[in-house]
Amino acid sequence: MDIIAAVAEGAGAAFSLEHLQLDEPRPDEVLVRIAAVGLCHTDITCRDHGVGSVFPAVLGHEGAGVVEKVGSAVSKVRPGDRVALTFRSCGQCRKCTTGNPAYCETMPLLNYIGRRSDGTSALRRDGAPIGSNFFGQSSFASHALAYETNLVIVPDGIPLSVAAPLGCGVQTGAGAVMRSLACEPGSSIVVIGGGTVGLSSVMAAKVRECAAIIVVEPVEQRRALALEIGATEAVDPNGTDVAAAIRAIVPAGVDYVVDTTGRPDILAASLGYLGSRGALGLVGVSAQPDAQLALALGGFITAGHRVIGIIEGDSEPDAFIPELIDLYRAGRFPFDRLIRTYPFDRINEAIRDQHDGQCIKPVLLLAD
Repeated sequence: MDIIAAVAEGAGAAFSLEHLQLDEPRPDEVLVRIAAVGLCHTDITCRDHGVGSVFPAVLGHEGAGVVEKVGSAVSKVRPGDRVALTFRSCGQCRKCTTGNPAYCETMPLLNYIGRRSDGTSALRRDGAPIGSNFFGQSSFASHALAYETNLVIVPDGIPLSVAAPLGCGVQTGAGAVMRSLACEPGSSIVVIGGGTVGLSSVMAAKVRECAAIIVVEPVEQRRALALEIGATEAVDPNGTDVAAAIRAIVPAGVDYVVDTTGRPDILAASLGYLGSRGALGLVGVSAQPDAQLALALGGFITAGHRVIGIIEGDSEPDAFIPELIDLYRAGRFPFDRLIRTYPFDRINEAIRDQHDGQCIKPVLLLAD
């Protein structure tokens, strides 16, 4: 079928809207008409640094829309269902069957290579294959093919433009606090970075009844919003001894740190924020995949510190996304305050605005 999609021709290239051809769904695939799609930092990182070296490519992995067709082997959804799209997992390996689909043993194959697992592409331009199946969806498009494991039904009354960011950024930040670290009531936490992931962590920390919720963020407007949605303190890192500022608030050091930057210098400094038995959660994707984190082993061991890598907030999407929707409906998780919508054809403008700090979570609108 003919669709419209935002195509990245190569690393660092602007997106261009083009007419492409999308395959009909195979037995295990679901055709979704995309109504809205979030713009995530991972989309830009993969565009700028390659995604399985497959270019040109269609990215996008926070889609939301309406099911139009289902393959013969699909039973989870049916045409007309409203769905949010998230990461894909196999549903059968040991990690998937023990409640850890974010660590699926075939995660790279199913999400990052720019092809189906059999090496074929679901998308073509003038008969030539282009990169597809990004996170099992490639939802920077009017239509996408997805799978049962990366579809979550969205209840009536929740706008699809609100549901879209749940697929990655929001569940990653919230899950880091609520699932990966499982912060206890009365505990203390530092969140480094006030983007979508960081502010979702802040809201989740409030849900978990953390006593001290400290956000470290250089942009004044983001610090102000963090304080409105749950942070107890906000620290501007510019010209500030951040460790001293945090120790002034929690003299013994905090129980948890969530880092959304992926910067080794910030990560190394953040270990100084932790108190005894404190844990550092690594959420931010580094622009340098081979970046190293240096540890002073003596102090690290003596203090019983822990460093935890986190993918997708350790989410089980079928359970966790509905939990976040319930919290949103109850007024306890107002993540819609992070969203600014743009028409789909303004995707490059949305990227610039996010980069310049003019918005937190751009969501591109394609259809009602």
